[in-house]
Amino acid sequence: MKRLLIATSLGLLANLCTMPAQAAQNQKKPTVQKSKHAVVKTHVRRAKIVKAAPVVPSFGQKAGLHATSDMLDLKSSVAYVIDQDTNEVLLSKNDQAVLPIASITKLMTGLIISEAKLPMDESITITQDDVDTEKGSSSRLRVGATLTRGELLHLALMASENRAAHALGRTYPGGMSTFVGLMNSKAAQLGMRDTRYVEPTGLSSQNQSSAKDLATLVGNAYHDVTVRELSTSPSHSVEVGNRTLQYNTTNRLVKNPNWDIGLQKTGYISEAGQCLVMQAKVSGRKLIMVFLDSAGKLSRIADAERVRKWVETNHGGHIRPQT
Repeated sequence: MKRLLIATSLGLLANLCTMPAQAAQNQKKPTVQKSKHAVVKTHVRRAKIVKAAPVVPSFGQKAGLHATSDMLDLKSSVAYVIDQDTNEVLLSKNDQAVLPIASITKLMTGLIISEAKLPMDESITITQDDVDTEKGSSSRLRVGATLTRGELLHLALMASENRAAHALGRTYPGGMSTFVGLMNSKAAQLGMRDTRYVEPTGLSSQNQSSAKDLATLVGNAYHDVTVRELSTSPSHSVEVGNRTLQYNTTNRLVKNPNWDIGLQKTGYISEAGQCLVMQAKVSGRKLIMVFLDSAGKLSRIADAERVRKWVETNHGGHIRPQT
């Protein structure tokens, strides 16, 4: 009996001793949960790190053209301004540099289509061939959309619509190769010796020209009423199936009351930078302006404004050419 009582007492003592240990273990569990929670937060913070896309330099930047200074502090690495009536050069900066011209290409595309006197009311359907595989650019003209040749020309010149320009070349009598051949033949006819075209949109960096050549093109295209009117149209809407698509000009100066623009075209791809060509009347003078390889999105517009104010200030006397 004594042995039984001793054993029972020892068992109770053992249970009493283990209770504090278990309690201590239970108290440590919240600490473990906090530690896991902290690890999760660290993981989320790391997931938010995003690497910036590398900046692709333009051909002009690679050639060091932006290092060239001028008295107007223009941001375009290439600039050329002439009087359309007298051919007097008012401003010249790297005007002989041959660079990609992006969608300035569409000015020649429009000129070839207009001079061909093809039926503008003929329906043309956008196909997979018109989808940009060069730069992967988007378009609101879906494959299967049908517009007239006149509508496609309007969108190409005013809104720089790539699929519209490509469809115009693709459906030209003889096909795309014939059309591109005519673009190059026209350039040669106009004496544009530094100019070469490989397609009608400007998405290819192989479409190249110089500021002098582009001034020649602008001067010639200005005499084409269709190109002149469509390129300076502020906006246009087209019916595509059951949708109405509203398009606007890519050049904000067209809607600016301070400007009297007779013809214009903008352009951009990374290899070309921001580009702009215009014919505009400033202080009674018809000027042709060419700005290529401008670094900022709005700097080509700012450069045009600088030139306009400079001409307005000096129009009463002789304007010394700036280099």
